[in-house]
Amino acid sequence: MASNAFGNIFKMTTWGESHGKAIGVVIDGCPAGIEISDSDINAALAFRAPGRTPYTSPRSEIDQAEILSGVFEGKTTGTPISIIIPNKDADSSKYEPIKDLLRPGHANYTYLEKYGIFDYRGGGRSSARETACRVAAGAIAKKFLLHHGIELVAYIKQIGPIEATVHWDKIDLIRTHTHRSVVFCPDDTTTQAMTTLIEKAKHDGDSLGGIVEFVASAVPVGVGDPIYEKLEANLAHAMLSLPATKGFEIGSGFQSTTMSGSTHNDRFTNANGRIETQTNHAGGILGGISTGMPIVGRVAFKPTSSIMQPQETLTTTGKKAAFQLPTGSRHDPCVAIRAVPVVEAMLALVLTDALLLNRCIKI
Repeated sequence: MASNAFGNIFKMTTWGESHGKAIGVVIDGCPAGIEISDSDINAALAFRAPGRTPYTSPRSEIDQAEILSGVFEGKTTGTPISIIIPNKDADSSKYEPIKDLLRPGHANYTYLEKYGIFDYRGGGRSSARETACRVAAGAIAKKFLLHHGIELVAYIKQIGPIEATVHWDKIDLIRTHTHRSVVFCPDDTTTQAMTTLIEKAKHDGDSLGGIVEFVASAVPVGVGDPIYEKLEANLAHAMLSLPATKGFEIGSGFQSTTMSGSTHNDRFTNANGRIETQTNHAGGILGGISTGMPIVGRVAFKPTSSIMQPQETLTTTGKKAAFQLPTGSRHDPCVAIRAVPVVEAMLALVLTDALLLNRCIKI
């Protein structure tokens, strides 16, 4: 398996399995001089951790990351940064009774066909547990972006059929993870309806999908490269590499297909000597390059594949079988909730890499 790295200059490589001894990430290409500590990484991981709300998995995995290299006296040194995160609450016994069954909606069939072997314990390498590594790397990327005055945030835009009315230009982007206790759009009246829907799905042994929206502000003009390194293309690559993702859009996205050109075109205006656009249907990107307007996009997550209802399936040898998760299995009724900090992390990684690439474009 050779597809475990992401990025050009600011590059992360993740390793480990859901129920192995540990997971981790190696970050190469990080500039020297960024202040970072274990506590910074762990604060970001706490926002992603399960068991924080009734709407996530009860797995009590209190992630405690440890920086093994690349940091000296509280600052990055420019050398590879290695971070390890032990797995402390992995209960592999729940997967023994179903190890020879193809789990509906899961990757064990495709992994098994491709590699001839699959770590069935919690999904192995295909598990969302791997995303903790991305959040750890993203915490460092965010520090780099803050140095350049760039703020970013993600939040739940939609759960099932219930969509929030979000005025992204009014959202306070200066909120930090340590101050954020919820992942739903702030001050939105649909939050209660969303949580009620999730509670019902959980009670019924079912699951729901959702949409996470992200916003990055103060991104300078000129970030991103045309053709094969377009900023929105790299964002799509980053977001669709996340487990359970099924869609990505930037700006008005798919809604733009219902608009006319005269409506969709963002007209330029002079705002006190600064060129801006009156609207932002392009999502802050034109020709693959940032316009200076906020970068706005959305990521669609499918319903959690692991549900408590019985399902028909096949054994690994192709025989018909009944699939039922063992009693006590721990899964998220809606993966989109814990995906919020992961979306933020991937946004930070893409922007950091693009900013570093920008240093190479002209004298």
